[in-house]
Amino acid sequence: MTLTQELGEAPSTAPLPRTLVDAVETVLLGKRRQVELAVAALLAGSHLMLEDEPGVGKTVLASALSRLLAGRFSRLQGSPDLLPSDIVGVNTFNAEKRSWEFHHGPIFTNVLLFDELNRSTPRAQSALLEAMAEQQVSVDGRTYRLPAPFFVVATQNPMDHAGTFPLVEGQRDRFGVAISLGLPSRDVERSLLQGTGGRDAVGALQPVLSAESFGELRSRISSFHVAEPVLEYALDIVGAIRITGQGNQVLSTRATQSLMAVSRSMAALRDRSYVVPEDIADAAPFVLAHRARPHEPLPVAAAWVREIISTVAVPAPSK
Repeated sequence: MTLTQELGEAPSTAPLPRTLVDAVETVLLGKRRQVELAVAALLAGSHLMLEDEPGVGKTVLASALSRLLAGRFSRLQGSPDLLPSDIVGVNTFNAEKRSWEFHHGPIFTNVLLFDELNRSTPRAQSALLEAMAEQQVSVDGRTYRLPAPFFVVATQNPMDHAGTFPLVEGQRDRFGVAISLGLPSRDVERSLLQGTGGRDAVGALQPVLSAESFGELRSRISSFHVAEPVLEYALDIVGAIRITGQGNQVLSTRATQSLMAVSRSMAALRDRSYVVPEDIADAAPFVLAHRARPHEPLPVAAAWVREIISTVAVPAPSK
């Protein structure tokens, strides 16, 4: 089935990116902004970090995205005794066949929820590095490709929680978007208590996209036009953060690339095939904050990025 055919079968008359957001919002209530950013990360071919307290809907969000993609979903629980082989898999010897066989780990999935990633040791965390960057894993000298799409949703506890291992710079840099969900409002919590939305509603979601059509959609979004002044605006923001000297880490080129990819996804969510400065400014705090100031609470770091953005001249919108 082609993407055009699937668009016609989507359960909404809205363009497909917004259809994804609308569907997720039926189970994760009152968090449209965060849902948009999560979908933007997915459509950008990136990965998502959630920094939050337990029980605010992280699993619901990851499960919903998996259901809409008609994909496989796996979950890992971070702990100090988690080993790399528990993530990527292990070779075992088959005595009957007298040969070694590779047993795939839970990382061989479309959507991976890694809960409390920073409760795992750096050794276990590093098992994700190759997978997130190259969509493959290497075990005993052999390389195994991961399914496409491959999307990691990792949660981490606040840094002041006991028993946490901060992610190294290279690990954080592989997460394109970082957000906090926060507690629901009173009205949303009332709706959840009355049986609307939440984990029990995830099973009712129907697939919207196959893996093949998702790849086609991603390809379309990655070709969205970015005018030269808008491109320079993105570079100006990144440059302004770099020259402050107040960030804990220097933003990498990967950060700039992620900013542009997520900005294109934001344009798609707004029914445009071109990027405007608003897309860049809206995406930047959630793409850059966790990279530039990793030792601060995410909302504080994001507010700092917004302050920097406010000092950067905005070009006139242009196609």
